[in-house]
Amino acid sequence: MFANMLKSLIQNERMVTTTQKAKELRRFADQMITLAKKNTLHTKRRAIAEMMIRFNELTGKEARAAKQGDKSAYNGDRLVINKLFDVLGPRFATRQGGYTRIVRIAERRVGDNAQTCIIEYLPA
Repeated sequence: MFANMLKSLIQNERMVTTTQKAKELRRFADQMITLAKKNTLHTKRRAIAEMMIRFNELTGKEARAAKQGDKSAYNGDRLVINKLFDVLGPRFATRQGGYTRIVRIAERRVGDNAQTCIIEYLPA
């Protein structure tokens, strides 16, 4: 569950969830930024393992198009890793920690009346 939530957070940079889940997700989100700041092959593989990323096989034609810059053949998981290491890592390069923010909102979730909040990555 946290791997999917983490992928959504990286992709959209903000999401609405319950307060308890957001507090737990913050740990994983900050770890991913720490890995992205190092930007080595080892840290990329660790991030892929943590988020349970699955790569679809590209055909020869799709691989050539991807080398030319056409990323439409990639699945969403591959784009999440690219965004993590190409956008979010450099954004927080000079920051020592505290990459996420949790803001409680007044709305309660319908059904179980759980407190909801917004978790988001800080702007540059």
